Amino acid sequence: MTPKPETLEFQTEVKQLLNIIVNSLYSNREIFLRELISNASDAIDKLNFEAQTNPDLLGEDTAFKIKLIPDKENKTLTVSDNGIGMTRDDVKENLGTIAKSGTAAFINALEQSKKENTLSAEMIGQFGVGFYSAFIVADKITVVTKSPFADKAVQWESAGQGEFTIEDAEKASRGTDIILHLKPVEQGEDDFTDQWALRRVIKQHSDFVRYPVVMDVEKEEPETGEDGKPLLDKDGNPVEGKTKTVIREETLNSMKAIWARNKNEISEEEYKDFYSHISHDWNPPLDRLHIKLEGTTEYTALLYIPSTAPFDLFHPERSHGVRLYSRRIFIMDNCKDLLPEYLRFIRGVVDAPDLNLNISRELLQQDALVRNIRKNLVKKILEKLENMDEETYGKFFDEFGAVIKEGAYNDWENKDRLTGLLRYKTTRSEDKWRSLEQYVADMQPEQEHIYYITGDTLSSIVNSPHLEALKEKDYEVLLMTDPVDEFVVQTLTEFKEKKLKSAEKGDLDIEPGDREEKTGYSDLFESLKSHLEDRVKDVKPSSHLKNSVSCLTGDTYDMSAYMEKILKATGQTIPKTKRILEINTHHPVVKKIKTIHEQNAQSDKLKDYSELLYDLAVIGEGGKVENPSRFNKLVADLMAEAIS
Repeated sequence: MTPKPETLEFQTEVKQLLNIIVNSLYSNREIFLRELISNASDAIDKLNFEAQTNPDLLGEDTAFKIKLIPDKENKTLTVSDNGIGMTRDDVKENLGTIAKSGTAAFINALEQSKKENTLSAEMIGQFGVGFYSAFIVADKITVVTKSPFADKAVQWESAGQGEFTIEDAEKASRGTDIILHLKPVEQGEDDFTDQWALRRVIKQHSDFVRYPVVMDVEKEEPETGEDGKPLLDKDGNPVEGKTKTVIREETLNSMKAIWARNKNEISEEEYKDFYSHISHDWNPPLDRLHIKLEGTTEYTALLYIPSTAPFDLFHPERSHGVRLYSRRIFIMDNCKDLLPEYLRFIRGVVDAPDLNLNISRELLQQDALVRNIRKNLVKKILEKLENMDEETYGKFFDEFGAVIKEGAYNDWENKDRLTGLLRYKTTRSEDKWRSLEQYVADMQPEQEHIYYITGDTLSSIVNSPHLEALKEKDYEVLLMTDPVDEFVVQTLTEFKEKKLKSAEKGDLDIEPGDREEKTGYSDLFESLKSHLEDRVKDVKPSSHLKNSVSCLTGDTYDMSAYMEKILKATGQTIPKTKRILEINTHHPVVKKIKTIHEQNAQSDKLKDYSELLYDLAVIGEGGKVENPSRFNKLVADLMAEAIS
C-alpha cells in the first residue's frame, strides 16, 4: 500500500534555526550553494564507499557528477547529484531534524557573535545546518530523492514556515534533486539563474570538490558540414559569420587532487581553499603538513591544524577530520584509525596507494600499513607542534590544549614529547602560557618540587589560601583548570627529576623549623576536631597559610576537591571524604581562640568558632557552606560583639 502524503512539523530547533539563518545571514546569500554542493559531494562519497563491497549499487550510472540546472523562466535552480539518495525515513531524519547538540551550539555561537558583532556565514558548515541555508534565497524548496535501497523515490517540500510534506514520487535513477524556487532578486543581488553568478560561486567555494560540478551552457560554434567539420572558405579558414547555437555540458570546478601535486606548485590560496572545502571551516587554518613518503610505506598526506576548535570537540559522537583515499579513490570519511583520539582536531586527507580498496572499517585497525602510517603521522604532527614559534603555539594551545593533555596521560609511546608540549598559566606567568621546561629552569635554588593546584577557574585558584606560603617564598605554582589535568597529574608524577606536588594536599614541608611552636596548639586542635568529627578527619597546624585563618587539605594520596566535583558532575556516586582542617597558628583570631580554650575548654563559643573556621575554609576554596543561615548569624554576632 502506497504511503499517503504526510504533513509534518519541523523539530522546534529547526524552526529557530530557519529564523536565525534567513534573517541574520541574509548578506551572505551565496553560501547556500557551497553547502548544497558539499552535501551532494558527501552523498556521492557515501555511495562510493558502499560500492566498494557492493558494486551492483552503481549499475550503469558510474560517472559521478553534481549538476546545476538554472531556469530563468521558472525562477528555479536545481542542484542534482547521482549519489546515495535517501529513503523516506532518511528524508524525515535528515530534513526535519538536526542533532540537538549541534543546534544548541549553533544558536549559542550565533547569539555570542551578534553580541561581539562578528556574525558570519563561516559557522553554517561547521554546525551541520547547511541545507537550511537554501531558504536564504528560496521561498520554497522541493527535494526529489531515490535511494538504491528503496523501490520508490520520495519528494520533500517546504516553504520554511514550520512544516514540510513528504510523499512518494517518480525518479528514474538514484540520487537527489534539490529544486530551489527562488525569491525575487533585489537590486544589487546575484541572480542564481545566471550562469556567470554560478560560475563565480563555484570557483570561489567549490573548486576542489572531487566530483565534476557541471552545467549546460549555450555556446556559439562554427557551422559544420555534413561531415561534422567546420565550413571552410577557399583558403581553408573557417567561414566567418557561419555559427550555430549549441548546448554543451561544461565542468565548472577544477577537481584537483591538490595533495597529489608538488608542494612548490600549490599557492597559499589553493591550500586555504582546499582546507575550507574539506573541513567546512571558513576560517584560515593555523598551520598545515604536506607529506609524501616513499619507500616501504608509501602514502601522501595533506593535514591541517585548525585555528579554532570545533564546537563538538568533546562530544562523544564527534567526527574525526581525516579522509582516507587510495590512489585518489575515496575509501572512508572520519577515519579514526589514522590518528589517536587526542589528535581528532586534525583535518585533511591521507592517500595510501597500497591500501586494499575493499578493506572494511573493522579490518582497517588491524592493517599493518595503516598502523605504520598512523605512527608516522603522529610523529610528524608532534614535530610540527614542537617547532611552532611561541606566539603561534600559544594560539594553538588556547584552542586545543585540553586534548593535548589527553595524549599526555594516555599515549605512553609519545608521553615525553607530549609532556614537553604541555603549557600552564602560573602564579608568576601574568596570564601567559609556561612550559614545564621553563618552570624548572626558573625554580628557586632551594625548591625541591613542582607545585600545582587544580580547580574550576583561574581566578578561584590563583587566590586560593593554599598558595599563601608558596607565594611568600616566591615559589611558582602551576594553575590547572581543565578537568583532564586531574588525570594528567596521576601519571605525570615528575619532570626533569623534579616531583610534582599538589599545593592543597599533604604537608608542604617548606618551613620545617616552625613545628615546635605549633605543638602548643595540640589541645585546642583536639577540641576543635571533637566538634567537627563528622566532617574532618583531623585538625592540624597549616604549612600552607600565611594570611588566611583556615583551609581544607587532603592527605597526599587523597582525591582533590576538584576531582570530587568532576565526578559528582558526571553523576558518579562517590563516598564522602573527610578532609583535614588546617589552622594558621600565627593568625590573631586563632591565638584568641586558644586563650578562650585555656580559660574554659568547655566553652560553648568553641563549638561556634570551630564551625566558623570550617565554613571559612570551605568558602576560601570556592565551596558552599552547608548551613548558610547559621554561618550568617555567627558572623553577625561576632561583628556586633566586635563593634560594641
